[in-house]
Amino acid sequence: MEEERSTRAAGEPAAEPGPAPELKRKNEDGVQDPEDPESTGTGDGGNGISSLEQPLLKRSATLTASHLALVGAKVSHIESLDYEIIENDLFKHDWRSRSNVEVLQYIFLKWAMAFLVGLLTGVIASLINLAIENITGLKMLRMVTLVRERRYWAGFLYFAGVNLGLTFVAAALCVVFAPTAAGPGIPEIKAYLNGVDTPNMFGAPQLIVKIVGSIGAVSSGMDLGKEGPLVHIGACLANLLSQGGEGRWRLRWRWLRFFNNDRDRRDLITCGASSGVCAAFRAPVGGVLFALEEVATWWRSALLWRTFFSTATVVVVLRGFIEVCRNGRCGMFGEGGLILFDVSGVTVRYHAGDLLPVTLVGVLGGLFGALYNHVLHQVLRLYNLINARGRLAKLALALAVSVLTSAGLYLLPFAVPCTPCSAAGAAAASCPTVGKSGNFKQFNCPDGFYNDLASLLHATNTDATRNIFSTGTAGEFRLDSLLIFFAIYCVLGLLTFGIAVPSGLFLPIILMGSAYGRIAALVLARFVRIDHGLYAVLGAAALMSGSMRMTVSLCVIFLELTNNLLLLPITMFVLLIAKTVGDAFNPSIYEIILDLKGLPFLEPKPETWMKDIAVGELAAAKPRAVTLQVVERVSTVVEVLRSTPHNGFPVLDRPRPGVSELHGLVLRSHLMAVLRKRWFLPERRRTEEWEAREKFSSTGLAEKAGSVDELQLSPEELDMYIDLHPFTNTTPYTVVETMSVAKAVVLFRTCALRHMLIIPKFQGLEVWSFFFLSKLQLPFLFVAVMMIILFSPNLLWNWGSSFFIDHHASCSSCSFQISPIVGILTRQDLRAHNILGAFPLLANKRKVH
Repeated sequence: MEEERSTRAAGEPAAEPGPAPELKRKNEDGVQDPEDPESTGTGDGGNGISSLEQPLLKRSATLTASHLALVGAKVSHIESLDYEIIENDLFKHDWRSRSNVEVLQYIFLKWAMAFLVGLLTGVIASLINLAIENITGLKMLRMVTLVRERRYWAGFLYFAGVNLGLTFVAAALCVVFAPTAAGPGIPEIKAYLNGVDTPNMFGAPQLIVKIVGSIGAVSSGMDLGKEGPLVHIGACLANLLSQGGEGRWRLRWRWLRFFNNDRDRRDLITCGASSGVCAAFRAPVGGVLFALEEVATWWRSALLWRTFFSTATVVVVLRGFIEVCRNGRCGMFGEGGLILFDVSGVTVRYHAGDLLPVTLVGVLGGLFGALYNHVLHQVLRLYNLINARGRLAKLALALAVSVLTSAGLYLLPFAVPCTPCSAAGAAAASCPTVGKSGNFKQFNCPDGFYNDLASLLHATNTDATRNIFSTGTAGEFRLDSLLIFFAIYCVLGLLTFGIAVPSGLFLPIILMGSAYGRIAALVLARFVRIDHGLYAVLGAAALMSGSMRMTVSLCVIFLELTNNLLLLPITMFVLLIAKTVGDAFNPSIYEIILDLKGLPFLEPKPETWMKDIAVGELAAAKPRAVTLQVVERVSTVVEVLRSTPHNGFPVLDRPRPGVSELHGLVLRSHLMAVLRKRWFLPERRRTEEWEAREKFSSTGLAEKAGSVDELQLSPEELDMYIDLHPFTNTTPYTVVETMSVAKAVVLFRTCALRHMLIIPKFQGLEVWSFFFLSKLQLPFLFVAVMMIILFSPNLLWNWGSSFFIDHHASCSSCSFQISPIVGILTRQDLRAHNILGAFPLLANKRKVH
């Protein structure tokens, strides 16, 4: 990829490589990085470092880091995206020539796309919910029937067999057809919106596998949710709609040309991500805030309106399905899994005595969230070693987790005693429940009794959350049952996330948090005056904030989930405490996953020590930048493209002899477009504006570049010229070489850049400097000037000029020209660990700060 490095000027020899790091490590995934010579090292054998302590993908000890990353469950070569507007002559002409009708058409299409994204996301989410409810319902009914007949082994074999088959379908689809569909997809979406192109992430195979795989994985009873996959599904829909499909099935409609760029695709994927969250929680405002707080890097007011429009469309679709599914017409359980966790029937009154237990819930949420992140970090490292062994290893791991999950869910309810229905209090009229959703599952208990642990384990995650959030049921769940539920879901949650199936983290964390919230309410019953169901809500919110480190979006999502605005003050209080405690230990779970996968995500806040180094020092640690002339020979362009993987090249102009200035930046894709169409000139000249417009347009140049090796050019063509004026972005972002890296990181991320050019502090042609003259030369200079002034200026001027010219020719250091470009930076150059690899002394300052 470029791009993530600058190199020498065209035609110059490569710079000498820097000293190799002391520890040469091979990629744990077994993939060698062709751009990094150190990836062919001898491995870890003698360095004494455990494989669990190594990053998942090798990192170079220089600014030229590896460009391999884990996308889903597949190792991929990654590049950056062109979110910056390329203001070349073609773009300016196309924009000026657009009529009012075309502008209105473009605006209308953006809103129409946002509507379609919301509509399709709502429909698919509803169908996924209905499928999960029906499959799980049929499975549970048959299993409970066998248990009631005391055919316990038959019940277990049936339960485990069905779960194993569902898991096999989900895992096989991911392993064989779409490895990038494994996992939640949210880290990859965050990286994409940050400017990293995650290949094969938003295509039709990923969409289909994500839909079918989510149904199979969630229906199998594993400790995962459909919320993360729904976010990925929304992003896939947005990408496919904006591009008219992919591959040979892609539609080439004329009006789709407006969206053939990374900027508009990014906006639609943001709408898709917010629509997915809305579909998962039926929280339109929460979906918008989730996109703003968690996944989107670049935001503006127009995008806010369109994401809200998309989520509003999702809510209308979901509400329509709710009306259709009234009275159980759509699912075996509930109402198609589309209803809220409604706790609006409880009146919340605050007392001073509630402050201590609520604070404790928040602190525990931060501690448990940080501990969960740490342990999951280690589990994912171990899973990476297993998954690196191939497809069969991935499939075997998923099936092993499925068997373990089935055994735990089926056997653990037998370990707790039955509870009489009289403990249900006012809800005893609906106790016990058999063959439908409810809080009081009879399972193996006699009439008049229920199994509280089976009420939580023998249900979908949505129904289990609804049961544990239920209000007015302080005595419904036993303390030992809640402890078992909390422990098994912690273990299963850690073991399930990371296998090759579509999975989400939201509901598993919500269930763990709600369990410890209920436990805290039971233990501190003497001090608790708030309903135990509300403590479950607070525990879920605290654990999510402690793990994911979100606050505003989580607060709104939980308010929309529970339909109780009176919870707002206490929910905000708990979220702030949990996030503060969690931040003291480790990053959020998504930041950890991004780092493990090797995705070059730029954090919003630069490291403090970055203020101590200038961008010019970073440029000095790299080989010199490859530059092109405004009118360049075809052979030179081809050689540059073949010898470098970079995406952008500074273009220099020479308006007059001895003067060189920066004209702009030209992209690899634009150079490839010129070469493919063979737009060559027989002589070195600058073309007229109309000449380039005959063959090129700004929308046509947005197509991705192919390989330069596919081009077959004759010797005559290689000897011709290319005028780069029409294709050069004449307004690239430039910074002076004395700018601190901290400011550069903020500018790079805020403006969604791919390249940042560094220019010298002093520009122009250096003339005579008296500092280069010796003491013996200064008298001659003084005498010459006086003779010119007092005597014959013309004659002596010629003599003096020849003297200075002869002296200048003999002293190459007396006069020189400053290059208009110092270097070029990309996101890899601005990442903290790459900088520390090139400047190890900064690590000490990092500890001091």
